[in-house]
Amino acid sequence: MWLKDTNASERRVLTAAFAGYGVDAFDYMIYTFMISTLAIVWGLSKTEAGNIATAALITSAIGGWAAGVLADRFGRVRVLQLTVAWFSVFTVLSGFTNSYEQLLFTRAMQGFGFGGEWSVGSVLIAESIQARYRGKAVGLVQSSWAVGWACAAIAYWAVFAFVEPELAWRILFWMGALPAVIIFYIRRKVQDPQVYTDTKARMLERGETGNFLEIFSRPLIVRTMLASLLATGMQGGYYAVTTWLPTYLKTERNLSVLNTSSYLLVLILGSFIGYLTSAWLSDRIGRRKGFILFGVCAGVLVSSYMLIPINDTAMLFLGFPLGFFLSGVFSGMGAFLSELFPSRVRGSAQGFCYNFGRAVGAICPALVGYLSGSLTLGVAIGVMAVGAYTLVVIAALLLPETAGRELEADETASDLKTAAAPAAAAS
Repeated sequence: MWLKDTNASERRVLTAAFAGYGVDAFDYMIYTFMISTLAIVWGLSKTEAGNIATAALITSAIGGWAAGVLADRFGRVRVLQLTVAWFSVFTVLSGFTNSYEQLLFTRAMQGFGFGGEWSVGSVLIAESIQARYRGKAVGLVQSSWAVGWACAAIAYWAVFAFVEPELAWRILFWMGALPAVIIFYIRRKVQDPQVYTDTKARMLERGETGNFLEIFSRPLIVRTMLASLLATGMQGGYYAVTTWLPTYLKTERNLSVLNTSSYLLVLILGSFIGYLTSAWLSDRIGRRKGFILFGVCAGVLVSSYMLIPINDTAMLFLGFPLGFFLSGVFSGMGAFLSELFPSRVRGSAQGFCYNFGRAVGAICPALVGYLSGSLTLGVAIGVMAVGAYTLVVIAALLLPETAGRELEADETASDLKTAAAPAAAAS
């Protein structure tokens, strides 16, 4: 087991990042379970529910880049604490809301912290863990999304079983106060990585403060663009499929298993194992091959849903590979983005690329709806999924392989030009 070869400091960082991203997932996903209740209690419409979800995604994209920029300037650990505190506070405040407008505001504000936590946590892990285990470590942290999702589902079922719906949904939001424990742990146990502190010391010696716009400079612009497209393909495919596939299978295939707890747990289990498997493969076969493998499999799998006959029993089992490939494709992303960029702009670059993909990818569900006006819903989903995962494959082929790369404290302009040459030549 690779974890046995990590030291105490590395394990503390892993614990903090895993817990942080897990509660991030809990706080974000708990809203999805409450929509039907709020529709009854408040008369919340589907449009209003969708607006709340979209607002959180938009602000998370902004918050992700902003947190990355702040992490480069003020430190990984300090900004990680800020993001956890931010989304915790606004999740708790969501439990005190009494109208659509109030909840729209608190969930939008929560999104800033939600997007920032991943950006900063993944950089912290990548810079703290040995190069040979970096993919597994970042993928392990990514898998905590499935854990947080499962905890949200279990909490929902438990609280609603004993408390009236009018109060139950508020209690679930108030549980967002629990991450405060993680902040105390981070403050006591986790320090900024040596590569970051060394870089800041060298910059201080030269009188430099850093500039987040460097990711758009000539040595870095090619990889910034390609990495952003890679993230766009991953998230566009994920959002399009997870938003519309249940509707397609219910309305056009007349399946009922999608509403069951059994299907949800199978889907979550598939996601969790997909994260871990992809993380292991990203170190074993390389980042690019891992993205291509999972991207191709995800595109083929989604397309097959539109072509083969499926009944409720088959769909229950197919929930596992669906979660496996759609979630697993993300595992190598945190390590890959960290390895593509120098330490002084690593947070800025990671925050921008991943959240550019989130912002553009969030448009894909709307595009499916638009295409379904002239195509069948199944064909529209298939076209969008194949297009998104084809983008993943193309971007992965054009970017350089980085698995096993040691993260240095600083890099000269000539180093950047040399590293950028494979991507520039391929493009």
